[in-house]
Amino acid sequence: MAILIHNTKGNRKEKLQPLEDNHVKMYVCGVTVYDYCHIGHARSALIFDLIFRYLRHRGYRVTFVRNFTDIDDKIIKRAQEQGTSCEELSRRFIKMFQEDMTALGIEPPTLEPLATEHITEMIALIKQLIDQGLAYEAGGDVYYRVQHFAGYGELSGRSLEDMQAGARVAINDNKEHLMDFVLWKAGKSGEPSWKSPWGAGRPGWHLECSAMSKKYLGETFDIHGGGKDLIFPHHENEIAQSEGVSGKSFANIWIHHGFVTVKDEKMSKSLGNFLTIREALARYSVEALRLFIFSIHYRNPLDYSEAAMADAETSLTRLYTALATIAGLPTAGDPGVRSQINNRDREKLEKLEERFHQAMDIDFNSALALGRIFDAVKIINKLRQVLPFTPAPQDLNLLRSAAAKIQELAGIFGLLTENPALYLQNRKEKMLARLDIEPAVIEKLIASRQAARQNQDWAEADRIRDQLTSQHIAIKDGPEGTTWEVLREH
Repeated sequence: MAILIHNTKGNRKEKLQPLEDNHVKMYVCGVTVYDYCHIGHARSALIFDLIFRYLRHRGYRVTFVRNFTDIDDKIIKRAQEQGTSCEELSRRFIKMFQEDMTALGIEPPTLEPLATEHITEMIALIKQLIDQGLAYEAGGDVYYRVQHFAGYGELSGRSLEDMQAGARVAINDNKEHLMDFVLWKAGKSGEPSWKSPWGAGRPGWHLECSAMSKKYLGETFDIHGGGKDLIFPHHENEIAQSEGVSGKSFANIWIHHGFVTVKDEKMSKSLGNFLTIREALARYSVEALRLFIFSIHYRNPLDYSEAAMADAETSLTRLYTALATIAGLPTAGDPGVRSQINNRDREKLEKLEERFHQAMDIDFNSALALGRIFDAVKIINKLRQVLPFTPAPQDLNLLRSAAAKIQELAGIFGLLTENPALYLQNRKEKMLARLDIEPAVIEKLIASRQAARQNQDWAEADRIRDQLTSQHIAIKDGPEGTTWEVLREH
């Protein structure tokens, strides 16, 4: 089955058809490095990490470029506030960013270029735009003539007239048109600058991605991505710059993800409602954060809350519990036992990978793909309640192969990477540490309940169960005996 991707340009799903056979070239706008990253940045990084992983899982070779913006007004302002250089500030936060990505389990892109290392390419691009009449110099600045690019506004679905009517742009007498955007900024005292034909200065923000994507991926490539906030003006301006010079399509498919919100308001540093990646990982496991982010389709908003994260932790535990249950089965089945798995359940487990691909192949629908995994886990849990402790060999083999496939497919999401039994034990100890009850006391109460059940003293057995529940301990009776776990934190 072909992979269909929702293309922002045209607002429709399109078949992925790489320009080079079996080789996908993808460029994603990276962070501006002046502060710690929040979980909105984590969502962006994780989404494109998933796309990177999944395309390779489907057999494609992928060249993935994600840049760093290491010169920008925000960087200059923050460096001045901290009494340091822009270079020192940006290098420090690049290091922090890479530490965050490692903590999130994100695989490094193929290339991570820095804007300041590509000034020569940016100046060359500006020269070409000026030569073609698409840019002009005014007072040491260089601007792009938006009226001279016929396709301006196609990505965002806006007309130049509508943009101008709704613009909140400071009046600039040097501009020929209100919506013209800067390609080169004249240098100011105390700010970093580079030599250019128009005097000392620095590049505009939009220019860097056009220059770097062309250098590493060519004039036309397969996928360009970023957050929805980049559609206009950043990506619109990239198209104008790149296609204005080449006369060719810039990127064939545009992928834009939704925001992380807090009570339906976009998470951002300017609003002060953000949670850094480091703060999130101090509270929750990395796999819970991944599961939370992938539980919603990438184009939809994702509302962060502590309750949602707690649900993700619980769901993750459910997955690990199913794997641990299968791992605890006997090494060999009982040939004297008949198969107890009906054809419908057997087919769903056997075709899990196919059903997973069907979900992911339609615009990387992670929520639906995860749903397919949870469907398989639901079947496994149901079967363990009805199958004998030593199942028929064919049933045992199916359960084991299904568990292995679950772990393999979840690995594309960066989930279920730990030993199931060890994960559950560590989680139990972590949660138990918050309660005022010792494991030995729990085991003693369970033994007393078992004795009451054997004596058919159901009232006493229920009383002990209720006592444990009131202390946030849940007990479960099964073929292997009685087990217990700590209920989700209250």
